[in-house]
Amino acid sequence: MGVNVSVVAVDAGNSKTDVALIGEDGTLLSTARGGGFQPPYVGVEAALDVLAGALDEALAALPGPVGSVGHVSACLANADLPVEEAELAEALEARGWGTSVQVRNDTFAILRAGVDEPRGVAVVCGAGINCVGMVPDGRTARFPAIGRISGDWGGGAGLAEEALWFAARAEDGRGEPTELARVLPGHFGLDSMYALIEAVHRGTIPLTRRHELTPVLFATAVAGDAVAGALVERLAQEVVAMASVALTRLGLLEEEAPVLLGGSVLAARHPQLNDRIAELLAARAPKAVVRVVSEPPVLGAALLGLDVTGAAPEVHRRLRAQYA
Repeated sequence: MGVNVSVVAVDAGNSKTDVALIGEDGTLLSTARGGGFQPPYVGVEAALDVLAGALDEALAALPGPVGSVGHVSACLANADLPVEEAELAEALEARGWGTSVQVRNDTFAILRAGVDEPRGVAVVCGAGINCVGMVPDGRTARFPAIGRISGDWGGGAGLAEEALWFAARAEDGRGEPTELARVLPGHFGLDSMYALIEAVHRGTIPLTRRHELTPVLFATAVAGDAVAGALVERLAQEVVAMASVALTRLGLLEEEAPVLLGGSVLAARHPQLNDRIAELLAARAPKAVVRVVSEPPVLGAALLGLDVTGAAPEVHRRLRAQYA
């Protein structure tokens, strides 16, 4: 008699994929980690092959032969629109990994990981920025979150670009003075913004390293630099705007509801940012309960899967306890 898997939980980001196999009683049967999920760059099938590798590893780690595999709950980066979720779900169904499939944007995994029931709002600020909300009756609130074309501002990459813009203009005289003109190139051992611009333009310093500048920006803001401080303030306002709109759409603005903060920028708990978010949100949504999510997103994908299977509350609790 084989091991029965009730839920295949997948949390796939741009840089890594986590898979967890869950038993009917909420037991965490096995886990595995694979590479990033990037269908825009490698194509859908090649991206799914990365998930397949992690799934095969998790199946091989089961404490016995595989019996049955039930629901696949996949929370995926680059599934930014409902139409993309539907397309990826169809592609996953064609792989035949389980009896049913649900695909959600990976921000939903962060939200569900941080709440005991599918109710609340999560704002994620990592490389980019996104916000989702959900309530137990199945309604959700979300944003396209695909960049400036969808009205987004913020995220580590966006903050770094803004900091570079202000620093460049400060050095050549087009903009107001800011310490960013000194500390940004200094981070890379350079003595001027001109040198940094040249290094990035010519590829000596890859543009992908711009995320390193976000902590430099925060440190400069803490030191009292007005330009850096204004960028941190703007990010706080953006986070609160997204959270407030999501709460309003779901009818939670006047109720006690969790607002969860996730992603590398918010999880770093910069006091100037996170404290300001709490302050601004208290004015917009006085009953909101703000906290940083520390639980792994794959737990959220697994709990979403248990929601679909109709698992009992004690099954949810047993699974969550294994990630405590």
